[in-house]
Amino acid sequence: MGRWPAGQRGVFRTVLSLFIGIVLACLFPLAALAAGFPVLTGRVVDNAGIIDPATEAALTQKLADFEKKGSDQIVVATIPSLDGQPLEDYTNRLFRAWGLGQTGENNGVLLLVAKNDRKMRIEVGYGLEGTLTDLHTKLIIENTMVPAFRAGDFSGGISRAVDDIIMVLEGNAAELEARGERNPPATYSRWTSDDYIFLFFILIWGTLFFGGFAMAILPPLLGEKIGPGRYRWLGMEFDTSRSSSRSDDDSSSGWSSGRSSGGWSSGGSSWSSGSSGGGFSGGGGSSGGGGSSGSW
Repeated sequence: MGRWPAGQRGVFRTVLSLFIGIVLACLFPLAALAAGFPVLTGRVVDNAGIIDPATEAALTQKLADFEKKGSDQIVVATIPSLDGQPLEDYTNRLFRAWGLGQTGENNGVLLLVAKNDRKMRIEVGYGLEGTLTDLHTKLIIENTMVPAFRAGDFSGGISRAVDDIIMVLEGNAAELEARGERNPPATYSRWTSDDYIFLFFILIWGTLFFGGFAMAILPPLLGEKIGPGRYRWLGMEFDTSRSSSRSDDDSSSGWSSGRSSGGWSSGGSSWSSGSSGGGFSGGGGSSGGGGSSGSW
């Protein structure tokens, strides 16, 4: 086979470079996301420091004993903050990164608490969604974890939540459901500081946008014309011709809004990545987003 003509070699190099670039572009975000996850050092990963040592040791032993019985794998994780990431998305990606549960069985459960965000979630693997249902995880969060967390008892709330999860997985879900009927969760709205800040910016934006719109449209419609492009309305004078002229000057100056060229990135977390450590690791299981979330 003879050599390729110079033109064909150039095309081949271009195509190969594009292919390598696409592959790297796909792999780099995955590596960057994984870098934001804590290391899986054991069945309890208390990065937020909210579980006392005695409870952590007892939980670790309890979860190890439970896994030996039937291979279902439960892991408890606490983090200081989500760094602005959605709770459900973060928990699901962490579950998958750690590979909780056994390959083919997908029988893992992740209980995650984000301390500074005051949020928690129980993520359930594919294989356990029919047993540990969304209803069960919701009851555990609202009736077990939330009351304890509001009282400042993080260790007790997490420990009792693990007991409830094990109880359901062992086939005793009726007790959890009956308890939920006896103690329905209180229904009230809880606004956080982030909610108020968001509402404040919405109000400011709405005032500026709709206020400017009203000042441009309503005076000619409802006001008294006192000159070319000038109107008196609500005791004030409006000059719409001046606004129009200023808009034309802006458009002709060549000014254009800038667009951010940076891609999305997670918050500046200082955790190191890793899928295993300390002689413990997941079994390669996965989750499709089953489970429930809550806040306290």
